Parts: sequence; structure tokens; C-alpha cells
Amino acid sequence: MAFLEAKQISFLYPEEQNRVLKDVSFTIEQGEFIVLCGPSGSGKSTLLRLMKREIAPHGRLSGEFLLGNQPLSSASKEQIAKDIGMVFQDPENQIVMDNVLEELIFGMENMGASTEEMRKRVAEIVHFFGLEGLLERETHELSGGQKQLVNLASVLLLEPKLLLLDEPTAQLDPVAAREFIGMLQTMNEEFGITVIIAEHRLEELFGIADQAIVLDKGEMIAFDSPRRVIHTLGLNPNHPMYRYLPSPARLYIEHTANMKSEDIPLSVKEGKNWLKHHRIEAMNQVQTDSNYHEELLKLKQIDFQYSKDTNKILNALSLTVYEGEWLSIVGANGTGKSTLLKIMAGLEKVQRGAVIYKGKKVKRQQPTEIGYLPQNPKLFFIQDSIEAELSEIIHFHQMETGQKRMDELLTLFQIEELKNRHPYDVSGGEMQKAALAGVLLPNPKLLLVDEPTKGLDPEAKERFGELLTSLQEQGVTIVMVTHDIEFAAKYATRCAMMFQGAITVEAPSKSFFQGNAFYTTVINRMTRGSNVPDVLTVEEARTSWRIHE
Repeated sequence: MAFLEAKQISFLYPEEQNRVLKDVSFTIEQGEFIVLCGPSGSGKSTLLRLMKREIAPHGRLSGEFLLGNQPLSSASKEQIAKDIGMVFQDPENQIVMDNVLEELIFGMENMGASTEEMRKRVAEIVHFFGLEGLLERETHELSGGQKQLVNLASVLLLEPKLLLLDEPTAQLDPVAAREFIGMLQTMNEEFGITVIIAEHRLEELFGIADQAIVLDKGEMIAFDSPRRVIHTLGLNPNHPMYRYLPSPARLYIEHTANMKSEDIPLSVKEGKNWLKHHRIEAMNQVQTDSNYHEELLKLKQIDFQYSKDTNKILNALSLTVYEGEWLSIVGANGTGKSTLLKIMAGLEKVQRGAVIYKGKKVKRQQPTEIGYLPQNPKLFFIQDSIEAELSEIIHFHQMETGQKRMDELLTLFQIEELKNRHPYDVSGGEMQKAALAGVLLPNPKLLLVDEPTKGLDPEAKERFGELLTSLQEQGVTIVMVTHDIEFAAKYATRCAMMFQGAITVEAPSKSFFQGNAFYTTVINRMTRGSNVPDVLTVEEARTSWRIHE
């Protein structure tokens, strides 16, 4: 008997003509680890939410889910709440209590668990997750990684049979993301909980998954073991889903004449073993000049704290942004990266030091000169539709060619069909695209973006990277805060790392990432210390390697 079965699932949102899910069917056995992937808007989040009835979207559903041979539609609310747990993309959207311990017991209290039972379960989960030091902390004080672990622990305290996760690592730094995925793997292997996780970042997940489901435009185009899915998608490198494949697998596909699914490497370890059997030499590369000399924005010995009773967020931070460059700022959750961008944008005032833009101190926001996109794109929208929001920006800035510019951006981000939708009624990736379009409308000279690739699929990332590159070539300076190391390595000209409220190191991108052990790319970890020339990305290997079988 199958543990979870989807039978001909189709779904249509109100006032929409095209179904977001089209006859999706699959069978999952108990204890399996399933990766759900596909482009933004392919129906991943909708599919997950339809399994969790209390948060299911409004619309017309046909087909049926069976859990243990029982239709989910006929299960009680209590059973659904207990048997199916869910962790969302944004940890802020899931936490409801002010204190960590209160957050952990909140669900059990609502399910009517006794005090003795709650104490026993909390003690076990706290030891398993190593949360002893967090129990008395306020939830708003936690880093993104800590909040997501608390969310996961809170869900597991209800002892679900099925765990659904909707891009849970989207807001985590690389180290915290790996720790979170490692915790999921341990939990799946030791407790046998069935896991379905929707993700764009597949580098670590394909190596531990039992099966992968691939959705495209609402249809299931693949459901198989990760290696066989990769083999199928790898036969057509021009397919949009090819960009989703883990870097070691793409490196293998592009440098192997006779591809075999069983030989496809999924991890750094497997990739290193594959490289041992090949002789690779470096071809001559054209070195591009990435030196920028004209100062555009300068921060001098910045101190910042939100109140006198709290620790400093920024501590004697100094940084220079040069005209025409693309600077990426990386670092762990909670190190002050987002605060730094707000100060650059003139949204926060420093307690000590100075922010100088084009030789003058920044005293207030200058939206036509400095464009700023916050990490949470929901903060960007106040109108009832995407088109209305963009039209309001055009009206505010009195842009004569605003309509043409808006149409160009909607086409570029492929969201023309969504322009009449409410911003909150689209997927996270689609909302991010709409917000980016709004920031780019006035053609700012300095573009500040906080986690711009969060929620974007690989195809959209590539288009966005090309867009920013073209803007940079036109003279726009870019400062980006990101956890997306692969994106930064591919596009940024310079990188800086924050630690304890200050910039601890900054360097041109290639030398920056080659010198890091954790904040670096999968391909760099594969090639470093091996008998092949070091590269950062598959694209770099494609242009700089000559491989001999």
C-alpha cells in the first residue's frame, strides 16, 4: 500500500484561464526523501499547500490525495494538523510566539497534549537539535538559520508522518543551509519521516534524495531517481530545466561523450573521484580588466545600533564602492548585511561615521539616484495589482517613457500575464521579479539589492544576471547582499565578507572565492587540491578546460 498518492491533481485559481497544475499523479512510499523542483510558477508551492488543507489556496481542485489509502479530503482537521507538518520559505511567517520555548510548545498545547508529555517531547527535541542555548531567547533575536531550526523542531514535536518544506533554505547563508539540510537527512534516516521538499538549490539535495519530481508549467515531466532524472534532462542541454542540475552533474555531462546515469556525480566527493580519471589542461583565457578607480560611495568608520540597549550591528565599518562595479557582500545571517544596505540607501542614520555619495554626505533617500530593493519583496507593494504598483511609480517619478519601460521589464521577467494579479497572489519568485521591475523603472545610478535571487529559478537568475550585467555595462553600479554564492561567483566583479559588523576581507571575485573553504562554489570545492586547473563555475570550465579521456 502506498503511503502518499496523488491521483490526477489539477488546480485552477479564481479568475484564471490556465490551470496551475495539470493531471499530476505520483505514488510515494513511507520514509522516502522527495525533491520537488521546477521553474517559478510551475506549481510547486500550490501542490504542497493542497496537501495541507488548512493553508490550501482558493480555487477549483480536481483529483484526490490519499494518505495511507485514506482521502485527505475526508480526514479531520486534527488528523491533518498532526500527520502533515510544513515548513515555509520565510521563517518570519511561521513563528507566532515571542519566546523560543513558548514557540516549541505552541502546537502541542493546541493539540491538547499534557504538561508531562510536552516536557518529555521538548527535552528530546532540544537535545537532538542542540537548542539548549536558545530556549530562553526571544524569537526576534534569532538568526535566520536559528529561526528555521526552531520552526522545524516545532513541527516535528507534533510527530508528523509527512513533512512538507517550501524552499526552507532560501533565506539561509551557505553554512546554515547545509546544516539545515543535514538535519533533514538525519531526521529522515533515523525517524523514517517522509519528506517532500521544494527547492531551487539542488546541489546538496540531489545527493540525498530517493526520488525527484520535476514540474514544468503545471505538468509533471519527470518522476524518478535523481541520477535518472539528470540523465533524462541532460540529453537536452537547451531545456530550461538543465540549469537546475547540480554542478558536478553538469560538469560530467558537458565533458563526457557516452553518458551513463549510474556514473553521474551528485556531490563534491563523487565529482573529485570522477576528475581523478581525466587529464585536464587549461586553455589560454582572456583576462578582463575589472579594476575600478572612481569612488561612487564611501562609508567611513560606521557605527550603528537600533537602540542604546542593544549591541552594535555595525562596528567601525569602512567600505568603498567604485563606479561601474558589481560588489557582492556575503556573510552569515545576522552579521549586519541588510542593515548596511539600508544605510547606503539613506533609510537609516548612523550614530558615528559618514556615508558619502558622489562626494556629498547621504542624509536622506534618493530613489532616482539610489535604487533599493529590500529582502522581503512584500514590503515593496501597496497597490492591488502589479501593474497598478508600477504605474504609481511611473506617476511618482513623472516618467515620460514609463509605460514603454514597464512593458519592457514585464516582458524581460516574463510576468506580463501576472500584471493584473495582486502581488500577494503570485509565487515568491514571481513577486521578486515584480519588485525588481519596480526598482529598475526609474533607472537608478546605484542599485542596492538584498537577496535578489531568493525565490528565483535558475533560468530567471540567468536572465536577471544578464540584465544586471547589461546595466553595469551602461554605467550602473551594483551592490548586492546575497547568500547565493554560485550567482555571485558568476557575475560579481568584487566581493566582500562581513563578520561581527565589519568588512573582514574584500577582493576581486575569483581570488575571493578561491581563497574560501565554505563561502565558495561547489565546482571550486571539487577542483581545489586536485590535478585539474581551479575553476569557480561550470561555465568557466566550459571555456577554459581541454579535457582528455
